[in-house]
Amino acid sequence: MGFKVGFTLAVEALFFAVLLFGAAGTLAWPAGWVYLILFFGGGAWATQRLARYDPALLAERMKMPFQPGQPLWDKLLLPVVGVAWCAWLVLMGLDAVRYRWSAMPLWLQCAGAVLLVLSFPAIDRVFHANTFLAAVVRIQSERGHRVVSTGPYAVVRHPLYAVMLVFLPANALLLGSWYGVAGSLVLAGGIVFRTAMEDRELLRGLAGYAAYAARVRYRLIPFVW
Repeated sequence: MGFKVGFTLAVEALFFAVLLFGAAGTLAWPAGWVYLILFFGGGAWATQRLARYDPALLAERMKMPFQPGQPLWDKLLLPVVGVAWCAWLVLMGLDAVRYRWSAMPLWLQCAGAVLLVLSFPAIDRVFHANTFLAAVVRIQSERGHRVVSTGPYAVVRHPLYAVMLVFLPANALLLGSWYGVAGSLVLAGGIVFRTAMEDRELLRGLAGYAAYAARVRYRLIPFVW
């Protein structure tokens, strides 16, 4: 993992800490520290593995969030999601610590921690299966973009987004915020929207995707959608 990637993770961790503990109004929040350790520890682990087995994908994912060939809707959606994520972190700090609106049992917080940790190997598995899993929606012609239909892509067409449907509420459960759980459902709605829009772009622009979609019927959740 190079300096740029490590520096980016460190800056993100500091930013998350400022939002969470600033909203909480105190550093005496054990769940907040556990969350940061698990979130960025898992992120560093997955990034380190990606740097070893697919540095080209890591380089692709480190590019700027606005790129040529990226549809306008994705350029508009990504900043909205970024702002919503920041607001979500602030809300959970206010809820779980400063005002204590939520009373979540410890076992549920522990369950959130387990789900959060398990999400990272699942994300790693998706990365390992698809070298074209860029952070933005676009057809990567310069990288020989082709359909991937093996591994988790044999089950659903957008497995990374499927993992995120578990990952998002896991964050809120670990931090002990019911308002955060509600917020995770709003963010999940954004994932459903992006899944539908990205699927449309791939059907329109990626050779062989229509045939793949006919074989693998479900976009996000098996037997549901």
